[in-house]
Amino acid sequence: MKRIGIISMLIAGLFNSTMAQQHPSILLTRQKIDEVRNGVSRFPLLQQSWKEVKKDADKALKSPIDVPVPHDAGGGTTHEQHKKNYQNVLACGIAWQITKDEQYARFVKDILFQYAAVYNTWPRHPKRKDTPGGKMFWQSLNDCVWQVYVIQGYDCIYDYLKPEERKKIEDNLFEPIVKEFSEVNGEIFNKIHNHGTWSVAAVGMTGYVCGRKDWVDIALHGSKKDDKTGFLAQLNELFSPDGYYTEGPYYQRYAILPFILFAKTIQQYQPELKIYDYRNGLLKKSVNTALQCTYTNKMFFPVNDAMKDKSYETEEMIYAVDIAYSDMQSGDDLLDVAQQQQKVIVSDAGLKVAKAVAEGKTKPFAYVPMWISDGADGKGGGLGILRSGSNDDQACVLMKAASQGMGHGHFDRLNILYYDNNTEVFSDYGAVRFLNIESKNGGNYTKENNTWGKQTVAHNTIAVDKQSQYQANEKAGDQHAPGLIYFNNTPQYQVVSAEEDHAFEGVQLVRTAILFKPEGAQMPLLIDVFKAKSKAPHQYDLPFWYQGQLTDSNFPVNANKTKLLPAGDNYGYQHMWVNSDDKVNAANGVITILNNKRFYTTTFLADTGTSLCFVTCGANDPEFNLRNEKGFIISQKAAAGHTFINITEPHGQTNPIAEYTKGFKPLTKDIKLVNDNSETTGFEFTYNKKTYTVTLQYNNKQSFITIK
Repeated sequence: MKRIGIISMLIAGLFNSTMAQQHPSILLTRQKIDEVRNGVSRFPLLQQSWKEVKKDADKALKSPIDVPVPHDAGGGTTHEQHKKNYQNVLACGIAWQITKDEQYARFVKDILFQYAAVYNTWPRHPKRKDTPGGKMFWQSLNDCVWQVYVIQGYDCIYDYLKPEERKKIEDNLFEPIVKEFSEVNGEIFNKIHNHGTWSVAAVGMTGYVCGRKDWVDIALHGSKKDDKTGFLAQLNELFSPDGYYTEGPYYQRYAILPFILFAKTIQQYQPELKIYDYRNGLLKKSVNTALQCTYTNKMFFPVNDAMKDKSYETEEMIYAVDIAYSDMQSGDDLLDVAQQQQKVIVSDAGLKVAKAVAEGKTKPFAYVPMWISDGADGKGGGLGILRSGSNDDQACVLMKAASQGMGHGHFDRLNILYYDNNTEVFSDYGAVRFLNIESKNGGNYTKENNTWGKQTVAHNTIAVDKQSQYQANEKAGDQHAPGLIYFNNTPQYQVVSAEEDHAFEGVQLVRTAILFKPEGAQMPLLIDVFKAKSKAPHQYDLPFWYQGQLTDSNFPVNANKTKLLPAGDNYGYQHMWVNSDDKVNAANGVITILNNKRFYTTTFLADTGTSLCFVTCGANDPEFNLRNEKGFIISQKAAAGHTFINITEPHGQTNPIAEYTKGFKPLTKDIKLVNDNSETTGFEFTYNKKTYTVTLQYNNKQSFITIK
């Protein structure tokens, strides 16, 4: 007992000694502040970023301080004002450190005094999303975001304040806020989820800056300090060993800020914890993985609930890139991303990035084909990413074979996305939400997110008997994950194959995506083999949601000219208008789409039982919440299983200025099934008059695929 007591005292003493360091002490530090002040006039990227911060700070000084009683949902007036206030606190805090102009520090002090005077008088938010909910914002998540930003600004002016002024702010504002997060909303604080991450980061960062070890302890180890919850538990459970965040790339982009920023704070105050080395450098991996989950147009793959317009230019990723480069010894290719972001944090980390860019150390960001595992143990499936070509014109295929993704997950196992020529070709709808647009369900997800966005038919994967995987039951989906069969990247081809055994009762799904460049081809073909194994009769629907315009098909399209009807009654089918329903009546069906001045022809194996319907999203949508996206669905009724074979070829181009078109006819023809059973699929196709034979051996890792 004596030994344990001595160790505890040593740890407490070490903590308290590090806590006594001078402020600022998170992103800006007392040790480096003179270098940053000098750098804002020397290094263009930091100089431009500082100009933007100072512009925001000066604008804040010119406006009266407004701390309104909260009453609006996301996007409303009071919501946006409180959001602007925390941005102003940080901007003015940084401006004070760079210029030492007292008016900036006084602004931060005055606005925090006003919050301290009224915070405890506010009731629960009248439009709170959850219970008990936030006070400043409609969901407690936003309250946590507010504190994460504000504590950085407070850290910047800490030494400007008198001890009694700090006591007033900490006793009347920060302590009640910490209680709100850790006790009143304790369920969220202890949740393994991005909301929980923001909450523990807010409490932990506040604890470090204010010298409150008790706040730091619960943030790191959970309310019970047993490491079943808290920051370390979140690092253990929310990320795979490859640094993939289980809710998907869009939420990885969002959650990475509190993870990286809290880790930075821990490193500043308690470097002995070696947080950057935790789980074999997990946080460094998470930054690279997040970037690998984007296409070369900077946009994140819209897996699960995702807004389609999010790129790595967001503030969260600016923080992540700067800190990863500065603190985690990430490669110089991160400088390429920083240059494209056109911004750095005005901080020690931003200084290092801007200096390296100015010194010409930038290398092109290295996108690579890869399998990214999901699940805390890496056994929860994953994402397969295939890439061919330069960053200027890259073919990219994503296969989603990951776990459910908690509440933000979609029922889209073995979904594929296809990008080429800097745009989406086969796309994903993402989330049905109008973020921070109060008139659209208060900025929250609309009901169509459940009835459409999450349903299987809204994705490029098989729906069986017009149902969704796991019958759209999240808890059922959580119990199983797809499995990787094979991944390889060779000079001849790239391939990913995965299986899903539980999504539909009595049906096993196996999908293989291949990027293969035939002899003489300028761009690779996407070869897509999707096998549904079953002993019972089923209807299999394989949608392809495409961007662009239909220009050709090898079968008559009998469009519905006067009346449109929904494709079904449930599982997302009720939201699709059937534009046409056609029989292919040929050994191969052919569809050509024009997208971004390039043609894409999908040639698919067919027989007399194959039908194809063109559909448009938007049926049963009385509030016009859905985008009118277009797709075609290849359907097959089979007595048992069925194998879909589709080859998509990019070809030709149009030039609307010179008014010419060339190469509008595909060179891929004559797909023929050679053999197909539970162990092997073999088929032939012709490209530019040369015949290729593809053989897939599902139980043979050594010779999984041959193309000859």
